[in-house]
Amino acid sequence: MGALPTFDTALAASVLDWWHDAGVDLLVEDDPRDWMAPEPSRALVFAPATGQAAAVPVSASAAVAQLPDTLEAFLAWRISDAVPEASWDGVSLSATGPADAALMVLVDCPDRDDGEAGQILSGAPGRLFDRMLAAIGLSRETVHIASVCTRRPLAGRTPADLEARLSEIALHHVGLVRPRGLLLLGNAASRAVLGTELTSARGLSHAVDHKSGKASAIASFHPRFLIEKPMAKAESWKDLQRVMGELRA
Repeated sequence: MGALPTFDTALAASVLDWWHDAGVDLLVEDDPRDWMAPEPSRALVFAPATGQAAAVPVSASAAVAQLPDTLEAFLAWRISDAVPEASWDGVSLSATGPADAALMVLVDCPDRDDGEAGQILSGAPGRLFDRMLAAIGLSRETVHIASVCTRRPLAGRTPADLEARLSEIALHHVGLVRPRGLLLLGNAASRAVLGTELTSARGLSHAVDHKSGKASAIASFHPRFLIEKPMAKAESWKDLQRVMGELRA
């Protein structure tokens, strides 16, 4: 007989802890659910982050057209001295994960500890993020992770005068990865891609056009917020279920 397959009990326990915190206590729901039914969707018209009404498709902006047109060149440019964040303190952190990932995750900016760790989403938020991915059968090795800002702004928030440009850059990045699903963690990520606040964006599947089709974007809470507000984990779990449903559609 062959050797028994190995089983990562620590990872399994971590996933169970996440489900428990999210309020999951049953393997089935009270009412039948059609997992193959499409989620409510809303067509997206891109608008500048400044709130202007002009539509800005990913491929139509003159500024976006000047950005590198391959993912490899774009990622190299993104941590160069030519980007809007080049004068900020700290180190630039590049996106990670497969170039052809089905799911792309976008956060606002690196946390304070991320520079030392050398990756986006490290420390306690990163550990929670890993549990969230594991709960839907994914891992860092299978998703493309990026941030709107490659460096952390001084106040931890995207400067208002750079929001529009960083939004264009983020949308260009999405177009190069061409994911089927897009998970936006935090308000800045929601504003950059959807042009709307997280509170308005949550609970819906947003159709985002890119160069090779469309991605279904789901906005949810950043792990650092979930650490501060554990009660929000139940709502976050609903968002993750929606992501899972979109990827399986």
